[in-house]
Amino acid sequence: MQGRRNSWVTVATVIGMLVTLHGCGPDRATTPEPGVALALAESRAAVISDLRYAVRFDLPSSRDSAVRGTVEVRFTWRGAGEDLVLDFRAPSAQVGLVQLDGDTAAPRLVPDHIVLPGSAVPDGAHLITVDFTSTDAALNRNDEYLYALFVPDRASTAFPVFEQPDLKARWTVTLAMPAAWDAVSNGALVARDSTSVERHTLRFAETEPISTYLLSFAAGKLQRLEGERDGRHFTMFHRETDAAKIARNAKAIFDLQASSMAWLEEYTGIAYPFGKFDFFAVPAFQFGGMEHPGAIWYRADALLLDESPSRAQELGRASLIAHETAHMWFGDLVTMRWFNDVWMKEVFANFMAAKIVQPSFPDIDHDLRFFQAHHASAYGVDRTPGANPIRQELANLREAGSLYGAIIYQKAPVVMKQLETLVGESTFRDGLRQYLDAHRFGNATWDDLVAVLDDLTPEDVRAWSRVWVEERGRPTIESRYAQGNLVLSQRDDWKALAARFSAPSTNRAENLRWTQQVTVHVGWGRQTVLLRGSLRGDSVVIPLAGQSGLPVGEPDLILPGVDGQSYARFPLSAATRAVLLARAGELEGPLTRAVAWQGLYEEMLDGTVPPRALLSSALRALGEERDELVASQLTGLIRGIHWRYLSDSSRRAVAPDVERALWAALARAPTPGRKGSLFSTIIGITLTDAGVARLERIWRKREVPRGFPVSESQFVAIAEGLAIRQVADAEAILSEQESRLTNPDRKARQRFMRAALSANVAVRDSLFRTFGQVENRRRESWVLDAMSAMNHPLRERAAIGNLEAALALTAEIQSTGDIFFPLNWLNATLGGHRSVEAAAIVAEFLQTHQALSPRLRGKMLQASDDLFRAAR
Repeated sequence: MQGRRNSWVTVATVIGMLVTLHGCGPDRATTPEPGVALALAESRAAVISDLRYAVRFDLPSSRDSAVRGTVEVRFTWRGAGEDLVLDFRAPSAQVGLVQLDGDTAAPRLVPDHIVLPGSAVPDGAHLITVDFTSTDAALNRNDEYLYALFVPDRASTAFPVFEQPDLKARWTVTLAMPAAWDAVSNGALVARDSTSVERHTLRFAETEPISTYLLSFAAGKLQRLEGERDGRHFTMFHRETDAAKIARNAKAIFDLQASSMAWLEEYTGIAYPFGKFDFFAVPAFQFGGMEHPGAIWYRADALLLDESPSRAQELGRASLIAHETAHMWFGDLVTMRWFNDVWMKEVFANFMAAKIVQPSFPDIDHDLRFFQAHHASAYGVDRTPGANPIRQELANLREAGSLYGAIIYQKAPVVMKQLETLVGESTFRDGLRQYLDAHRFGNATWDDLVAVLDDLTPEDVRAWSRVWVEERGRPTIESRYAQGNLVLSQRDDWKALAARFSAPSTNRAENLRWTQQVTVHVGWGRQTVLLRGSLRGDSVVIPLAGQSGLPVGEPDLILPGVDGQSYARFPLSAATRAVLLARAGELEGPLTRAVAWQGLYEEMLDGTVPPRALLSSALRALGEERDELVASQLTGLIRGIHWRYLSDSSRRAVAPDVERALWAALARAPTPGRKGSLFSTIIGITLTDAGVARLERIWRKREVPRGFPVSESQFVAIAEGLAIRQVADAEAILSEQESRLTNPDRKARQRFMRAALSANVAVRDSLFRTFGQVENRRRESWVLDAMSAMNHPLRERAAIGNLEAALALTAEIQSTGDIFFPLNWLNATLGGHRSVEAAAIVAEFLQTHQALSPRLRGKMLQASDDLFRAAR
C-alpha cells in the first residue's frame, strides 16, 4: 500500500496520454453511458463472481477537508476480452492510482466510470486497487459526525464499485478517524488501533454477501447504549443529550427490536442471517429508516419519543422498527435482481410490519391501523394523472430513486394483503418460505415468487399480477340498490383521468378488471348489515330481498370498503353522503367510521361534498370519537380542509369555531398522549388573535395546559408558528427558543430555520436562492422544513414568485438528492398554495417543459393534484 500517497496528482495529469494510447489494439472498447444501464449490469453479472471488497476511508476531523481512501476489489472474471467497467461518480481528478494485480493500470475515465481495457483483464481471479477522493454526495457530513447512505445507486459517489444489486459481495471496512470519534458499520468491530494521540483506526469484520446499496458506516462523536434480550445483544448509537429521554425510551426500543426479530425468525423459518445487530438513531435523518444489515439507521425522533407520546406515535415507532427488521430477510438476505423490483423489499417490509406489531399492541384495531396507514396515501397518488404501476421498468440505475413513493410503500401492501386472501394465509407463507430459502444471500425477481405461488395454488397469480402489479391507477366500484339486490360494478377510469393532463400513454388493456373482495356496510336507519361480494368481472349481485331480518326497500346508507382491504374509488350516493355528513361519527366500529371519513373526503375532492360541510361534520364528531386512531384521522382531515380547501375569508370566518372545538376536544381527551396530539393540531391550525395570544402565553410559560406535558418539540413548533403569524417580538422569541435547546443538532436546525421564519420577504427569498447550490441542500429534512415555512398558507402571496424556480430546480434535486427528496420538495413547495394563480404557474410549467422525464412529470402531477382541485 505504500507509495500511493503521492500519486494523486500524477495519475490525473497523465490520464490524457493513457486514453490516447488505449484503443490501438484489438480490444472491444466501450464507452458506457452515465449511470449504470441495465445492459451493462446484465453483462457484468454474467462474467463477475466471487466478489470481495476491502475499503478504507480516512475521515478528517473537519467536514471541509476531503475524505480519501483506498478500495481493493477481488473477483473472478469471465469477460472474454470485454472492457471491465467500474462505477465512480466523481470528477476524474478524484481518481488516484489504479492498480490491476499489483501493476499500475491505464484506465480510461469517462463520466461515472473507470474503464480497464479487455486485453488487460484475462479470465481468472483479479485484484483491482484504486486510490480515491470521495464526493460528499452520500456521506452526510456534519461538524461532529457523518453517516453514509448509499441507496439506491450512491455508493459510487463515495468510492469505485460495481454498483448494481445483483453483484453481491463480502465487505471489509476500515475507518481512520479522530481519536474522539466512534464508529459503526455492517460488520462487527474487530480491531481498534491508535495511530497517534489525535487519530485511531477501526476495522470491521467481513460481512455476509450484500449489495452495494446496503453497505454503510457512521462515525463521529457518538454515544453507545447496550441492550440484551433473549440472548441477543444490541447496540444503539445516538447523539441524544437528554438522558431522561434515553432512559424513557430504551426499554421499549430494545423490546420491540427483539420481538420483531423473533417473529420474523418464526414466520420465515430462517434464523437472523447477519450476526451482530447495531443501529444508529440519526438526528434529522432524511428517511424514517434504512435497513443496512447489522447497522440500521433510524430517524432519531421516531425512536426517541417525547414524554407522554400518543398511541399512534408508539405504534409508528413499533412499525418502523418492524419494517427495517423485516428487511433483513426481505431485501437484505434475498435482494431484487434489478431495481425495477425494489417494490418487493418495501412491500414485504410494510406487510410484515403490520403483522409483527400486533402482539405488542393488543388494544389496537389493527385492521383499522392497516387501512389508515395505507389507503389514504396510496389514493393520494392513484387519484392523480401522475399515478404509476407498482412494478415499473428501469433502464438505468440512476433513475432508481424516482421509483419510490406511496404506490410502493402504501398501495403494494394492500395488494399483497389481497393476494394473501386470494391464495390463503398458509399457502402464502409456504410460498415465501420457499422463495427465501431458494435465494438466500442471492437475488430474485417478482416473477420468481409468482412462479412459486402459482405452483401452490389453483388461482392464476400471474394473471392477477398483470392487473394489480403492472397497471397503474385504481378501479371505480359503484354500489347501488336495484330490485331487491345490492349490485357492485367496476370500471376503469384511467384513460379519462390521464387525458386531463396528457399523462403518458400506455398499452393498457381494454376493460381492465381488478379481482377483489368488497365488504359493504348497508343501513336502513339504525339497522345495519355487512355484506360481502367477490368481484372477478364487471359486476356481482348480492341478494337483499328475502334475507332473514333485513328490512324491505332501498337502504339509505351504502358504504363499501369497510373491510379495510378493498381498494378502489367508491362513489357514494346522495343519500349516503347525507347520512354520513349527519352521523358518520355514530357508526358502529372504528374501521367503519374511518372508511366513512375517507369516503367523504374523496367525495369532497370530486366536488360532491362542500368543504365547510365536511369540516363541520368532522368537528362535531371529534369531541365524541372514542378511538384514538380515528380521532387522529379526524384532526388530519380538519387541518387539511382548513388550510387547503377553504378560501382565506372562509378560513377566518370558521377559525373561532375550529379552535373552540379543538380545545374542547383536548379538555375531554382521556389520556396525556391524546391531549398532546390534539395540542399539536392546535399549534398548527390556530389563526384567531385570541388563539395566537394563548399559544404565546403557553410558550412564555405563563399558562400551563392541564393533563399533559408540553414537549420541547411543541415549544419549538409554537415559536415557529408565532413567527409565521408575525407576532410582536418574533425574532426575540426565536432567539430565546434557540437558547432553551441544549442538544447541538437541534440548536443547529433552529439556526438554519431563522431565515425561513423571518418576517422579511427578501430574507426568505435570499434563503430560497441558496438552495440552488447542492451544498446548501445537504440537510434535506432542514431544507424541507424551511420550504414548508416559506410556503405556509399565510405566506402564499409572498411565496408565489418562487414557484416556477422551485419547480425548475426539481430535476437537479432528483439527480443530486436522496430518493424521497424530489417529491418531498414538491410537496413542501406546493403544500401551502391553493390559488388559481399558483395552479396556472404549475400547469404552464408542465406545458412548456415537455422534455421532463415521465417519472418527474408524474411526481409533479402527484404533488400538484390537491392544488388543482383546490383552485377549481
